[in-house]
Amino acid sequence: MHALWAGAPATARELRERVAADWAYTTVKTLLQRLVDKGAVAVELRGNTGHYTPLWQAAEARRSALRSLLESAFEGSFGRLFVHLARDEALSADEVAELSGLLDEHAEKPAAHKPAAKRGRTSSARTRAARKKKS
Repeated sequence: MHALWAGAPATARELRERVAADWAYTTVKTLLQRLVDKGAVAVELRGNTGHYTPLWQAAEARRSALRSLLESAFEGSFGRLFVHLARDEALSADEVAELSGLLDEHAEKPAAHKPAAKRGRTSSARTRAARKKKS
């Protein structure tokens, strides 16, 4: 998507050159078709050549990619992803402070505005379970 945002419309051949990857042309075409099917990219045929234009902004693309990752690797739980990252990645003091502030803000929100927890566990129950597992 970055290559497409850098200059659109673009053909599959142009995009392949921009990413400078060792991808086969057919791989680029397959990826573009999947993005068209998702509604992230539009294609306009000029002769027999497709010219691709992004329909999603970066924030929408990130949201979709993150949602897909959450569903496939973390059973749809942002909390599980967060715990994984906090345990396995080095965080700077600034990042820890920012995340701490976000968690404090989240904890202060009224319960009615929080999304329903999956599998009947509340976020605090998941947190307690994660802490118990850690110790």
